[in-house]
Amino acid sequence: MGGDVRSDRWRCGGRACAVRRLTDQEGQKLQQIMRRGSTSAVRYRRTMMLLASAGGNRVPVIAQLVQADEGTGREVIHRFDEIGLACLDPQCAGGRPRLLTP
Repeated sequence: MGGDVRSDRWRCGGRACAVRRLTDQEGQKLQQIMRRGSTSAVRYRRTMMLLASAGGNRVPVIAQLVQADEGTGREVIHRFDEIGLACLDPQCAGGRPRLLTP
């Protein structure tokens, strides 16, 4: 367990992993997504993670709240700090790559 704590501190720069302070517009947008609930499950869960982090909860508590891995919560928080609300949209491209023939 001691290794996990050390690696956790390393990933978050030696400090608690938390969302930067939300602007009024960001907070309103996140609240709007939570109230509607008509968005995708991925956006909804990521919104819950960000709001919980902004409320002062730690990553393990957030992970239990949304039934996700702690690493996923940290990734969402760090991506939000980097690119803002664009982190809510899933960036998955599945399927087999196209075969290009000459």
